Formats: sequence, structure tokens, C-alpha cells
Amino acid sequence: MCKSTTDAQQPILKMRGICKAYPGVQALGGVDLDLSSGEILGLVGENGAGKSTLMKVLSGATYPDAGQIFLHQRPCELESPRRARDSGIAIIHQEMSLIPTLRVWENMFLASRGWVRRAEEVEETRKLVGLLGVDIDPHKLCRDLSVAEQQVVEIAAALQIDAQVLILDEPTTALSAREAERLQKLLGKLKQDGMAIIYISHRLEEILEWTDRVQVLRDGCTEDMFHTSQIERADLIRSMVGEDLVGEFPPRSRSKEQVLLSVSGLGRGNDVRSVCFDVKAGEIVGITGLVGSGRSELLRLLCGADVATEGTMMIDGTALRPRSPREALEQGVCMLPEDRKADGLFLERSVRENFAVPNLHRFSRFGLIREAAESAAFRRYASQMKLASDRVESRAVTLSGGNQQKLLFARWLCRECQVILLDEPTRGIDVAARYEIYQLVRMLTDEGKAVVMVSSDLSEVMGMANRILVMRHGTIAAEFENQSSLSQRQIMDVAFGNESS
Repeated sequence: MCKSTTDAQQPILKMRGICKAYPGVQALGGVDLDLSSGEILGLVGENGAGKSTLMKVLSGATYPDAGQIFLHQRPCELESPRRARDSGIAIIHQEMSLIPTLRVWENMFLASRGWVRRAEEVEETRKLVGLLGVDIDPHKLCRDLSVAEQQVVEIAAALQIDAQVLILDEPTTALSAREAERLQKLLGKLKQDGMAIIYISHRLEEILEWTDRVQVLRDGCTEDMFHTSQIERADLIRSMVGEDLVGEFPPRSRSKEQVLLSVSGLGRGNDVRSVCFDVKAGEIVGITGLVGSGRSELLRLLCGADVATEGTMMIDGTALRPRSPREALEQGVCMLPEDRKADGLFLERSVRENFAVPNLHRFSRFGLIREAAESAAFRRYASQMKLASDRVESRAVTLSGGNQQKLLFARWLCRECQVILLDEPTRGIDVAARYEIYQLVRMLTDEGKAVVMVSSDLSEVMGMANRILVMRHGTIAAEFENQSSLSQRQIMDVAFGNESS
């Protein structure tokens, strides 16, 4: 049975007994939610807990099977996104909804009815963006904005429709630490102005620092409700997962003396400049820095997605400057990309096919693919990955983010690569799936693999890496041995160029 709680303060929004079922799945089993003006409510849970479905109901994208929604104590039927918007409910999705080829002011008033009044709408755009403390040219094309600026435009559009309830879904996944800090201040301003905010994130430090209350969903029901000032991180994890995790990060492996990857003077234009570092067998080297510092661009050079114009790479003593990912693979270098959906998987193809793509030489004979051999190999690795082996013919798009990432790990385990490059390996993944991914990475290092891990999550880098490299302006600005005395502040000072302060 689902638990429910109510706030002593009279809420602006009430959701009562919200149920929604899909074939074979009870997505929501009677969820209650209260939200007051001037409040930030954190909404957390594992992937599949019901967060997205509940927000689809609230934003009018999905109609519930049962339950009621009240705005200002009055029943409200949200049968469409337009009706939700007209009722003062705005949602900012993880994937931005702006049309990139339109200008800022055009996106702002896209949903407005009536004649276009260009001069008035440009001026109103300038005013609303200015209220958020940001200077953005209304005439600028949205494709030329940073992710943080796009979020400001979406929030300004919510102000334009006089939204009273604002929903943000994983808003900081593509933001630098400085941009996330600006967003926090912006949300604080909106809260002071009386806006009611629902904040969804897998980053628990944001939930604990930014929100007033946090509601935990599990298996389509409300598991717990906390005042965030009164709980610890471990309490939140226990509520989400249903058990205590033995630490958030598995113990570090002890690296060997053998150098598997050696990089010297590697560069490409201004994106990556004169980068030098080594990675030993059994070692994780973490790379962090601000967005645009060259982290992902460096990994693209290492895996052959881009071609270096200077410098050298050595893989277990053999010189390599890959001109394609295929060349890198042939030398034992593989990569899990930052955007697994766009760059890692064929979403409409089966799990089996995605697993087998770089391993076809193992599963073909006389030019014919042996599907039975593919399936048998996948099931062996699926057991190791804790990935449901009975979904071998399911489309990759139907898997959760954590299972999609496990599928990519299974693919490269089968390939037996020696150097594994990870770009934001846990982005958009819940806390339990994160721990399983960390265990997989530890398993790789225990087997003597070399791992290079790029992450903007400093707690992740410090929890996993043996050494940490900080990039700034395309080059390595500092290297730290990951010791107990190392602080996040030291790393961020280097990333921002504040070492002397």
C-alpha cells in the first residue's frame, strides 16, 4: 500500500490517488503529492519508480487511470499539455524543447495565440530574461546558446505564461559546476517570488542542498517524505533502494607497474593541446574540469573518433594514432560515449544485435551471422552484468538508462579491450544502478584493464579514481594523487583557474 503525507501549509497543488497502468506494468499505484507556493520539492527514485509518469500526468502529456489533481483547492482536468500550460504548469525536460533554428524571442512566444507583435515580444523577452539575472540577446538563434542559456530561456518562457508550478527534470546533467551554481541561485530567486517548484535529479547532493522537502517514489508508490534539513544522504539512498549500500563506491583496485596507455604531447587545434599522461594496468585515471575544458574532446582523440594533429599514443608499448574507432578497437581501445543513445546504441535494434555489433567476427562463419551464438554469448555476459538475459530480442530503446549502459559494458567485455574510455558513465542513472556500474568498472581494473574516466561529478571522480587530472583550456592544468586529504575545493580551484587564491 502506498504511503501518503500532507503538508500543514495549504498547498497550491494537490495530486491524490494518481494511478496509471501500461500493458504489464503498474507505473503509478495511487500517488499523493502536495506542493506549496515558495517551495522546492525534490522528487527522487530509481529508474522506473514512476517519477516521469507522474510528471507526464501533471504536465498533461498522459491522462491518469484514476485520481484527481487540485490547483488552488479546485479540481483540475489536465487532458493536454496546452491545458496544463494554460493552468500555470510548466515543465523543462532534460532534453530541451526549444526549436534550434528559431530565435530566442520566437521560441518564447511560440505557444502564444493571435498575431505576432515582434517589437513587443522582443522587448518582453528582454525583460523576462533580465528578471532572471542573465543577459541574452532576444535575436540570437537558440542553437547558438549554451545549455545553461537554453534553460534560462525555457524558464523565462514559463514566466511568460505566468506559470505557478515549475517542473525541472535532471536540469544539471549537461551543466558545469559554475552553471549549476547559477541555476541554484535562480531557483532560489523564483522560490522567493512564490513559485512552486518540483525538482527531479539523480544528483543527491543537489536534492539535499537545494530542496525544502523530498518525496521518494518506489515501484509507483510514495515510499517516504522527508524535510531535507532533517535527513542524511544515507537515509535517502536507503529509502530509494530499499537497503543499505555498502558505501557508495567499491574499494579501489591496486594498480600494477605495467603502463598500458601512454599519451605524449597529444593535441588537435585549440580543443586539446599538448596532453601528456600514463595509465597503468588496474588503474583508473579520472579526468574532470569545466564543460568545454577539452575532456570529451581528449577521449575522442584517444578512441579515433577525431584524429590528433600532433603527439603520440602508446598502447602496451605499441605506437598508435588512430584515424577511426575501428583502428583504436583493433589495438584494444574502446569507449563508452557520453550520449549512449545518440553515439553508443542502435536504439531500434535488439539487445542481441547491439551487443554483437563490434564482435561480429566471433559470431559469423562464411559471411553468415550465427544468431544462436550471439544469444548464447550475450547471456553469459548478461549474468555478469546483472542484465536481464530474457530480453535478448527486446529493442535497446526499451531498456532503462542503467541497463543500456550495462549493455555497452557487455559489448566491450566480449571484445576484451585493454584500455576502456568512459565519458560520464553514470549520467542519468539512479543510485542503485550507479553502484552496479561502479562495480563493473572495478571488475575491469581487477582484471588488469586500464580505465580513463571523464566525469563532471566530483564525488564520482574522487570515489573511483586512483589519480585525477584536471583539464582547463584544452590541456592538463594539474594532477592529483587521490588521497584522503584531497578536497573538491582544490580540484575546482584548478578548474576555475583560482590556484593562487
